[in-house]
Amino acid sequence: MPRRHRSHSTEFKRQIVAEFQGGETLHALGRRHDLSRNLIRVWIEKAEAGALDEDVAAAELMAEYEARIVALERLAGRQALEIEFLKGAQRSGRLPRNEPTSGTADLGGSRSGGDAS
Repeated sequence: MPRRHRSHSTEFKRQIVAEFQGGETLHALGRRHDLSRNLIRVWIEKAEAGALDEDVAAAELMAEYEARIVALERLAGRQALEIEFLKGAQRSGRLPRNEPTSGTADLGGSRSGGDAS
């Protein structure tokens, strides 16, 4: 059965690197945390090059982008609904373009037929 790809937090990676730098062997770390020794070596190299911090910055940037995408999708959805509403109103002819839209425009007089005195 093939192993599934796991994702580890930057804090966990730092912990493993710190344990290695504290004298723990690759073999012992790999067995205790069920990790490949090669993966631990990669994390150590990244930590020494400062790349683990770059991973954190990239993850934060990705989260910002995802939040922005969600906001833009929400806005696009609202605009699509508004467009469909306006198309429907235009098709039904409820708002003729040459007529006033206010009901108070034609208040010239009473049409009751009787004298308003």
